[in-house]
Amino acid sequence: MGQRIRIPPGRRVRLKDFEPDDTSDCDDKDEALEKLEKHRQRLGELQRLLFADAGQALLIVLQAMDGGGKDGTIRHVMSAFNPLGCRVTSFRAPTPEELAHDFLWRVHREVPPLGWVGIFNRSHYEDVLAVRVRRLVPPSVWRRRYARINAFERLLADAGVTILKFFLHISKGEQKRRLEKRLEDPARSWKFDATDWEDRRRWEHYMRAYEDAISLCNAAWAPWHIIPADKKWYRDLVVSERVVEAMEKMRLKYPRVRIPRRKRLEK
Repeated sequence: MGQRIRIPPGRRVRLKDFEPDDTSDCDDKDEALEKLEKHRQRLGELQRLLFADAGQALLIVLQAMDGGGKDGTIRHVMSAFNPLGCRVTSFRAPTPEELAHDFLWRVHREVPPLGWVGIFNRSHYEDVLAVRVRRLVPPSVWRRRYARINAFERLLADAGVTILKFFLHISKGEQKRRLEKRLEDPARSWKFDATDWEDRRRWEHYMRAYEDAISLCNAAWAPWHIIPADKKWYRDLVVSERVVEAMEKMRLKYPRVRIPRRKRLEK
């Protein structure tokens, strides 16, 4: 049994207690890839049930430091979902219109409707992470947001939305390797942003911000999972496993359809 993935509510999190390169649940890459493919097939089946049932929705939140693997997780795991019933939302710096509203306004608009899967690449948590570390608002503002996030997520859960939150936990050394590799590859260097290096210098500040966000906004109806993400194949395996598990607990069923008896055809 490897290190804990799902964090129990009420527990104070220290990220130094979690190994980003842990693979103890499955240390064989080939075996992990085989399991991942089975999970992907199951996710496709479960999504069809979700869409047909149309009484629940699934929201997957992905958070990580730059280079942590949010895009890769979406590509290798979430691509199992049919785009006709799945929407990916990437949250960037808010627009002037978004800044004119409360911080959750733009997020609530992107919550998946019943029957759908929604995937957040970054999320409302940026308003207690980047906003805090970069000092974009005073502490008196971001400290109040934890309670509002909890209330928001409880509202969604009460409305039939299953929420899964994943922190893709990579080491500082692995992040450096990935960012340097990104710069060397013309197909990926366009993704590079100077703020990536600036945020890297704030690493410890981000770790404390993540610890608070995970500790203070972790509930049974919206649990946090800390995913060891130094090994991409292991990250994908664990995330896919958790999503399958959550969707199976939704007890989805195809709706019953009453088919009228066919009338005899006239001769």
